Formats: sequence, C-alpha cells, structure tokens
Amino acid sequence: MRPGEAKRARARARRRVLQALYQWQLTGHEPVAIERQFLGDHRLGRMDLEFFSEVFRGVTAQAETLDQAFDAYLDRPARTLDPVELALLRLGSYELRERLDVPYRVCIDQAVELAKSFGAEQSHRYINGVLDRVGQAVPLRRAELDAQRG
Repeated sequence: MRPGEAKRARARARRRVLQALYQWQLTGHEPVAIERQFLGDHRLGRMDLEFFSEVFRGVTAQAETLDQAFDAYLDRPARTLDPVELALLRLGSYELRERLDVPYRVCIDQAVELAKSFGAEQSHRYINGVLDRVGQAVPLRRAELDAQRG
C-alpha cells in the first residue's frame, strides 16, 4: 500500500473507531460484539483493520483512565459531554498516550477533523484545546514538541 493510501486507510479506521465508540457508549454492548459487527461490515472500504481493532480495544479497556487524563482540562463534568465529544476525547487521548508512532499533530488534527464532521458546531475547537493539553502532559509527547520547536 502506498503512503497516501495508508494514511487514508488509517483515517477511515479512526472514523470507524469513533462510530464504534459512540455505539459502545450509548448501548453498553460488549466491545467484542461491536468490533465483530464493524469488522464484518463489507462496506468499510480500505481501512487499517489492525489499527481499528487495537485502538477500539484499547480505548474501551482504558476508558476510565483516559477520562482521568482529560478530566482536569474540561470546563464541565465529563458525564455532561456530548457522546461524540466524549468518544473523540477518548480516541485522541488514547492515541496521544499509547500510539507514539502517530505524530502529535496528526493525533490532534484527525480528532479535530472528525469533530468538524460529527460534532456540534464549535466542538472542534473544544476538542483541539483539551487534547493539546492532554498531549503536553505526556512526557514523550512534550519531548516530541520540544524537538519540533528546535
């Protein structure tokens, strides 16, 4: 797969992870059943299946820890967040903390783009601000930013 195709496949996987997390949050169904449903959907197109599974499993397994990672940066209780915003914050926080192979800016930019597509009118700004603070609290991410600044 060429680099451009790989990026698009990963972006499609993130979109599906967001949808799967949204479903998980609203229904409370077992993550394994939701993952199976999404992986069995032949309309998925070319997506990075490994990335989808790893991130979806990771977020659902670490949801409470991820919520704690961004809770201090919220202007309201996490339980009052829109389900899309909550799923995006969990997804972005997971990538920032666990997927160090994904550049800092990519983690945030992808979450912001998903917020523009699925979130409320200005939610992308909220997502951007919270995730930026989460990322800066991760020592390896802070070092990545410092290296970029020179």
